[in-house]
Amino acid sequence: MRNIRRRWVPALSSMLPVVALAGGILSLNPADLAPHFVDLRRIEPIHGDAASGSQKAAACYACHGANGAPTAPLFPRLSGQRPEYLYHRLVSFHLADPKDTYYSASPMTPLAAHLTDQDMRDLAIYFATQPPQAVAATASETAPDRGKEIFLAGEPSRGIPPCRGCHGTDANGSRVRLGQYAAYPSLRGQSAPYLIARLKSYRDGLPHDTSNALIMGGVARNLDDQSIEALAAWLSSLTPARSL
Repeated sequence: MRNIRRRWVPALSSMLPVVALAGGILSLNPADLAPHFVDLRRIEPIHGDAASGSQKAAACYACHGANGAPTAPLFPRLSGQRPEYLYHRLVSFHLADPKDTYYSASPMTPLAAHLTDQDMRDLAIYFATQPPQAVAATASETAPDRGKEIFLAGEPSRGIPPCRGCHGTDANGSRVRLGQYAAYPSLRGQSAPYLIARLKSYRDGLPHDTSNALIMGGVARNLDDQSIEALAAWLSSLTPARSL
């Protein structure tokens, strides 16, 4: 895994533009960033072997399902997801400090610690090629129409930009497949509890180990609980589709 550390973890001087990129959204100092901070602005397309990935995925099925649907609402759907997103999430888990506030609570951290770079690439390609399945609907007291409005138009008066700018108008990922945009995930059809948990983590500033996470932290900090629940209700009501 030494090649990942050299290739993806930039020097401190190259972190500074990432913080500036967040501008008024974030005010983190470089010293506050995770030790293995990853700049996703100049990533390359991910290549791997789906057949090899399928042989390595058995341990993933207990949580993420063998049929493309997770086994519990708090686990994300991986099938049909963008390979760049999947790969770099695995890299984050692999490089994470086991004592990190965010990653220490995840069962993924010890599992990913033993993966090789090729393992992560193969797994990312395998899950990206699998047909996504709908997750079980979760009852919500929040009208999903408000979530749709926030996703498409944002709430400028509260400093909330439209989510479609990074995640696509159809919530299936940006049509821009270059750099950081390739690593923004498809959100449609994910379970509401998972989306709520992730957005609340971002609102708390966790994780902060990638440039995309810094941006999400700046966006989510202006979301109240009702806005988060509305977004999750709308996104989870959408039929999942493979992100192309």
